Amino acid sequence: MARDYIRTIQDMERYYYGAGNVSGYSYSGADILKADAPLLSTTAGTYQAIYGRKVWSQLNQEFNAFSILPKKPWEKSGWRIITAKPSFTKGGGVAENATLPDTTKPTFLHVAAKPKTVAHTFDMSEVAIFLADKDDGLGDIRQVLKEEMGKHHADHVNTMLTTDVETPAGNDFESLDRLTTNPTTINNANGYVSANTDNDMYSITRDSGGDAWEAAEVSASGTSGTDRTLSLDHLDTMFQQIWTRGGNPKVMFTGYDTLMRVQQLLQTQQRFMETKRVTPSFNGVKGVPGIEAGFIVATYNGVPIIPSKDVQTDTISRIYYLDTDYLWFQTAIPTQYFESGIESGDPFAINRLGPEGLYRTMGELIVSFFGAQGSVRDLS
Repeated sequence: MARDYIRTIQDMERYYYGAGNVSGYSYSGADILKADAPLLSTTAGTYQAIYGRKVWSQLNQEFNAFSILPKKPWEKSGWRIITAKPSFTKGGGVAENATLPDTTKPTFLHVAAKPKTVAHTFDMSEVAIFLADKDDGLGDIRQVLKEEMGKHHADHVNTMLTTDVETPAGNDFESLDRLTTNPTTINNANGYVSANTDNDMYSITRDSGGDAWEAAEVSASGTSGTDRTLSLDHLDTMFQQIWTRGGNPKVMFTGYDTLMRVQQLLQTQQRFMETKRVTPSFNGVKGVPGIEAGFIVATYNGVPIIPSKDVQTDTISRIYYLDTDYLWFQTAIPTQYFESGIESGDPFAINRLGPEGLYRTMGELIVSFFGAQGSVRDLS
């Protein structure tokens, strides 16, 4: 026993920490007393992380396509357009005492569109609401979902507005990709659409490609899947074509990849000019910082370049030239939020114990002059 040979502090140290033989008693390190089952941070039931009520979204829900569009109230569902000039057989000169030329007139056409409704709903149980405010819950889970679903609603509208031409709008809003097509090029024969009727918009039959007024300006390879290396000639030619038609682009809309490619094409010119930082904006939407070097790199021909994550891509994103004097989102009912259920005192309305929320937007993307719009496609 330890009491038989521990007489001093030194004897105790030797006993517990090992030192051979003391007072005829032999012991070793194996005799040292130690804790074999320590309590660690991983011990079950002793530790749990607190996550808190802040939620960090990992999603990019930017909606620049919707944001750059002017918004107008829905005051009427149709508009009139002139599709052809008056036909003159001669220049209009009248000889002395001659009869007047035959009368003539321009060609008029009616175009009509109907508002479309886009809605997104969500719900939760009253138990989820109760527990979220206890312990380490989300807190006001109704407010968290309301905020996130509002962003999702806007993001979904943005996706609609950038849908590929080969996807008819149906009950969705029309898209920038569809209105910036020329049915003569973007057709079934060239492999861009599954049916030529995919080009039809509103009350307009655009599938024949025979009427110039219904076509936007398009720069494409002419064969779907065959891409071309982007050059400044592509950008310049599109400006020239739209100016010739009578349009004047107010914004260029593309993806982040194509925006960076445009900046790379201009880098050689930046080296020889005094530079300063600029950030373009359009309709309250900011682009990315660029460099003004006698010209503005984050703009082109003085037109701001606004990027979005949702722009259609070939090898790289397409570029849309938009003249917003003739392009806007026509709002029948602006985005609204509704809520019903137990929290509003009416659980019978949704037949469950919990609230249900709804975001709703009603309107349509309207273009009154196709020739003022354009797109550069099939890029690499």
